[in-house]
Amino acid sequence: MTSQAAEKTTSTQQPVAIVKTSEGSVRLELWPDAAPETVKNFIDLAEGRKAFKDAKSGEEVTKPFYDGLTFHRVIKDFMIQGGCPLGTGTAGPGYQFKDEVNAVGLGLSELKAIKDGQTHPWLLVRSQEDFQRLVLGPALQKMGIKSEEEFKAKMEEIQKTVNAMSLQDIYANQGYVFEKDLTPKKPLRGVIAMANSGPNTNGSQFFINVVDTPHLTGKHTVFGKVIEGMDVVDKISKLETDDSGKTSTPVVIESIRLEKKE
Repeated sequence: MTSQAAEKTTSTQQPVAIVKTSEGSVRLELWPDAAPETVKNFIDLAEGRKAFKDAKSGEEVTKPFYDGLTFHRVIKDFMIQGGCPLGTGTAGPGYQFKDEVNAVGLGLSELKAIKDGQTHPWLLVRSQEDFQRLVLGPALQKMGIKSEEEFKAKMEEIQKTVNAMSLQDIYANQGYVFEKDLTPKKPLRGVIAMANSGPNTNGSQFFINVVDTPHLTGKHTVFGKVIEGMDVVDKISKLETDDSGKTSTPVVIESIRLEKKE
């Protein structure tokens, strides 16, 4: 996968969000054609247009969501993540919404999950337990096979089915749902995408890629890219952190606002 220039242009007809941080400002071009619900949610939370459940008080409030939060998880040569109201990666706005991904447009339907006896590297299968959890278990559930007896009786059929699967099939078995009408966007360097804990668990947390992350293709909604300030993102990504990715000095998101069109 070729690397995307994060800042090819600073002028765009797409909506632009300005992310002001304690380390500098970043301009983000947002992509409603790729992820309309995600872009709307991001803007509405950022500008205080949408009610959310306060993670500390439990009360429903309407105010700029991201102001004062931090980039709570920073991993060098990977990404920077923010948008958790508790700064722990465990909280959000009190609701979740769907993924917006075009698997066919991203080529996932054409990529074999298993080839020459090896699982595709994007599946991140490193052990037999991983294979059971990510590939075989969901496939058996989809096939309606629940007992050891059924498994043994249908071994040949199971093997044939699993060997024929594409990456799209694997992810669909895991619960991901895809939409063919969306503009496909790859998780390249400089993009902003939704952080999640599995299929359709988007809320407020997002990350900005410092490198291409092909293994995330199809599992995270990509909804924009950095068009100015990638140097700020790179600087944040290189800050000293603890083992959880928390920076020694907090990187504060001072505000996120839509840029006014002239």
